[in-house]
Amino acid sequence: MYKVMIRDNMSPIAKQILEDTGKIEVVVDNDKAANDPEVLAGIIDSYDGIAVRSSTKITEKVLENAKKLKVIGRAGVGVDNIDQAAATREGIVVMNAPGGNTVTTAEHAVSMMFALARNIPQATASLRQGRWDKKKLTGVEITGKTLGIVGLGYVGRAVADRARGLKMKVIAADPYVSREAADKLGVRLAGLEELFAESDFITMHVPGLKETVNMINADTIAMMKPGVRIINCSRGNVINLDDLYQAVSSGHVAGAALDVFPQEPPDSSMPIIQHPNMIMTPHLGASTGEAQINVARMIAEQIAGYLINGIITNAVNFPAVSMEEMGQLRPYLTLAEKMGSMMGQLVRAVHNVTISYSGEVSTLSMRPVTHALLKGLLGSFTHEPVNYVNARAIAKDKGIGIKETVEQSDHAFSTLIKLKLEGTQESPDEIWGTIYEKQYPRLIRIGDVYLDAIPEGYMIVIQNIDKPGVIGNVGTALGHHNINIGRFQLGRRDDRAVCLVNIDTPADQNVLEEIRALPNMISVRQVNLG
Repeated sequence: MYKVMIRDNMSPIAKQILEDTGKIEVVVDNDKAANDPEVLAGIIDSYDGIAVRSSTKITEKVLENAKKLKVIGRAGVGVDNIDQAAATREGIVVMNAPGGNTVTTAEHAVSMMFALARNIPQATASLRQGRWDKKKLTGVEITGKTLGIVGLGYVGRAVADRARGLKMKVIAADPYVSREAADKLGVRLAGLEELFAESDFITMHVPGLKETVNMINADTIAMMKPGVRIINCSRGNVINLDDLYQAVSSGHVAGAALDVFPQEPPDSSMPIIQHPNMIMTPHLGASTGEAQINVARMIAEQIAGYLINGIITNAVNFPAVSMEEMGQLRPYLTLAEKMGSMMGQLVRAVHNVTISYSGEVSTLSMRPVTHALLKGLLGSFTHEPVNYVNARAIAKDKGIGIKETVEQSDHAFSTLIKLKLEGTQESPDEIWGTIYEKQYPRLIRIGDVYLDAIPEGYMIVIQNIDKPGVIGNVGTALGHHNINIGRFQLGRRDDRAVCLVNIDTPADQNVLEEIRALPNMISVRQVNLG
C-alpha cells in the first residue's frame, strides 16, 4: 500500500481518485503550519507521494528527509515552489498539470478586459457610496477594437479564440511562434512595436524570463496609442508599476487591470493600488472551481499511474520511460537537453530542426532523447511548462517541423547526436554531441568547427578570426573582472575559430561587451547549461 499526502485545500476529487485504486492510502493535511519547509521536513518521511498546489514549499531540506518519496504532483502549472534539481538528484519525479487552468486564466483576462472597457468595478463602488456617476463612467465598445496579445502560448491562444468571437481584430507578438501557426488561429503576427502602436487593448501572457522583466515600461508605453488599456494575468514583474502609474495618471493609458504583482500580496499603500482607473484582483486567474477540479483530477491520475504502473506523465524532470530503460538513456537525455538548450540560447527564433542519430544511441528508444533535446531547445525561450512528454506537441504548436534520421556511423565516435536548424542564416546552425565512456557528455562540433567541450554551467561561446592573441585577450578581460575560467576549448577551421569558455561565475552584459570589442571577434554570447 502506497501512502500519499494531499495539501493546500485541493479538490476532494484527488483523494477520491487515489483511494479508488485500492492501493493508495491518502492523508489530507491542510495544516498551514506545514507550508513551512522546516515543519514539512519533519513529517514527510513516511510518504511515497505528495500532491500540492502553490502554498506548500518543497525545498532541498524537505527532500533530504523524504526517504520514501517517489513522486511530487503539482496541481497546476508553475513548479516554482518545488526544488526540481534536488528532486531529480533524489530520484523523485516532479509532475505538473499543464493546460488544466488554461480556460480559466483566459476567461479571467477577457473578464478584466470587459471590466476595463465598461468601468464595472468603479461603477459598483460609486453606487455603494450613494453616487450616480453615469456620465463620468462612460465606457468603450470592444467590438471592432484591436486586441494585442503579447505571448501566444496556451493562454494567449485561448484568449485569441475568445476575442475573435467578440468580433475583435487580434494581433499577437511572439518571436517563437511561426506565421503559419498564427494564421491557423486567425491571428496576425506582428512585432512588439507594431502591436503597441495599433492595439486598443493589450493583454500580457508571457513567461517569467529576464527578457520579460519590466517589458512594459516608460519607453514601451510611449509606443502605445493614447487611451490604450492594459491587462496582465501572466507574471507580476513584466510591468514596471511606477511607469504604469505615471502613464495612467497622465491619461496616456486609459486604465489597466492587474491580476499579478511583483510582490504578492502587494503593498496596499502604493499609489497605483489607489488609482481610480486601476482594476485589480488577488491572483485569481486560475481560481475557479472547475479549474481546481481539473488540475486535481489530472495530478491524482498521474500520481496513481506512476506509483502503481510506473507510467510517467507530464513530468518536468523525467522522461516517460520505464525505470529500467532510464539507466541506459540518462546520459543521452542529459546530452540532448544541453545541446538543445545551447542552440535555443544562441539562436532565439523558430526554425525547423533535423536530429540525426548514429551508433549506440540509435539502438535505444530515441523518442525520449528527441523530447529531451526539444525540452532544452524550447525551454530556453518559452514560458510554457516544457517537459519530456509535451515537448513535441509544443513544438508543433509553434510551427516547428521536426525531422529525425538514423545515419550509418562513419565517424570515430561510438555514438553521435546531431542537431541542425534548418533555414537559419545565423551561426552556428549545427551542434554535434557524443558520450564518452558511456556516461560523460561532450560537444564535439559547433557549426563546422570540431572541438571537445564539456556542456555544463555558464559558457561563453566565441566565434572569432583565427589570429594570435585572442585567447590571451579573453583571459585578461575575464581576469580583470575576477571571473575564473574553468575550461577553455578551442576549435579551428581555415581562418575561423570557435572558443567555448566554461566560467565559474556568470559574466554580465558589460563584460560581454568588453570581449566583443576585442580584436578579431565575430560573435560573443553567453549560455547557461546548468
